[in-house]
Amino acid sequence: MVLIPARMSEAEEQRWVSVMLDKLAAQESKRQLGDADLAERAERLSDQYFGGRAQPTSVRWVTNQNTRWGSCTPAESSIRLSHRLQGMPEYVVDYVLLHELAHLLVPGHGPRFWRLLEAYPRTERARGYLEGVVAADRLPHLPGARSE
Repeated sequence: MVLIPARMSEAEEQRWVSVMLDKLAAQESKRQLGDADLAERAERLSDQYFGGRAQPTSVRWVTNQNTRWGSCTPAESSIRLSHRLQGMPEYVVDYVLLHELAHLLVPGHGPRFWRLLEAYPRTERARGYLEGVVAADRLPHLPGARSE
């Protein structure tokens, strides 16, 4: 969805939408990580924040998670991230990866789990970003803007 001011002419609207879509496509192509890249990133984050103790056997993108950002199966040491994270800022993807890596060390969301995530300096910022995405998804159409 692209929101634009209602005062724009049809020609301005087309030009603006075209420019913004080109910018978004360029950003997205830079940020897209494959599963192998994601696994390497998880390994680097585990080393940096957990002393390499969290060692997943697989880390991959999935398209069947629409209500969760990520999931972990500790018994299999596997991590899955929602495709909806693709194109989000790196610090947000890193936070979700760290969250799931932490579950390899601590299964629940108790105090010990959250202490692990305190090591990542952008935890609160990333959580706020994700909460904002969820809130924006729930907003009704904004008055004064056309949706394309």
